[in-house]
Amino acid sequence: MTKFLEVKNLSVGFPTPDGLVKASNNVSYSVDLGETLAIVGESGSGKSVSNLAVMGLHNPVSTQISGSAVLNLPTGPVDVISADPEIVRRLRGKVMSMIFQDPMSALHPYYSVGDQIAEAWALYNEGSKKDGLKRAQQMLDLVGIPVADKRVNEFPHQFSGGMRQRVMIAMALVNNPSLLIADEPTTALDVTVQAQILSLLKDLQKEFNMAIILITHDLGVVAQVADRVSVMYGGQVVESATADQTFYKSIQPYTMGLLDSIPRVDLTGSHRLRSIPGQPPSLINLPAGCAFAPRCSFASEVAENKCRVTEPELVEKSTEHFARCHLSVEELSTISISRAGK
Repeated sequence: MTKFLEVKNLSVGFPTPDGLVKASNNVSYSVDLGETLAIVGESGSGKSVSNLAVMGLHNPVSTQISGSAVLNLPTGPVDVISADPEIVRRLRGKVMSMIFQDPMSALHPYYSVGDQIAEAWALYNEGSKKDGLKRAQQMLDLVGIPVADKRVNEFPHQFSGGMRQRVMIAMALVNNPSLLIADEPTTALDVTVQAQILSLLKDLQKEFNMAIILITHDLGVVAQVADRVSVMYGGQVVESATADQTFYKSIQPYTMGLLDSIPRVDLTGSHRLRSIPGQPPSLINLPAGCAFAPRCSFASEVAENKCRVTEPELVEKSTEHFARCHLSVEELSTISISRAGK
């Protein structure tokens, strides 16, 4: 079944004097209209880099990009990786938009928020500056900023962190895009404001029938909003499944490690949090075999040191549940049960 965005074997590399930084390596995922895909992983796992490539925001002079990212539009499919940059520029802000991690650095300090939203609107709509400011006011009201008719003339420094994030959402949605990429949209916000932003995104998704890609390292955020989850490690997707499968039936050691490291209100007594030992791999010098093997407690259970020699493929372990691991679902389950009993 065709999805609105289909990313296949996307690789992004940055040549440096020390070697090629393989920021993402043969990454594949898809998302449909009305669906939320969460991309999860540690810092440096390739989450943002992959989606910046989808948006066409990498410098082609200093970046090596291969693979495809196809938008299935009513007018026909467009591969934004191989398409002419001018075609991608016309899609950016109209068909696909992005909310960046830090709204204070993404917003221009010298212009009012209304002028910045109006400028984004004017790129794809005909009308006067007054029309643009009217549209900006409507968007600020839509994203829940009170007294929008007055605040439309204020500057970024006059807004709180949560309100600046709402301004960024208003700017991203001013042209009713079909795809919204949200890069850590709740970072540095307190839990109350975080919940408000996530609720707002869900409401706007229903209103506009958007496909949303949520980039985050916060599994609590994922549990609230995601339909599907892609877990990334070392520039690769290591598990892809529904949100329920990811949280309750994870079959990849890295994902299992992430879940073991977060507090659980449903477990009491002597349950202790377990951190993942070691450090993420160097993207210039990735280890042979499985990238997670040096940190994986299951690697010793695989015969012939296979984890450190042979790279596992991303395969379907159960219905619509893909994972990158040499162990079968049954073997992982047996080992986990045996360890829990000790």
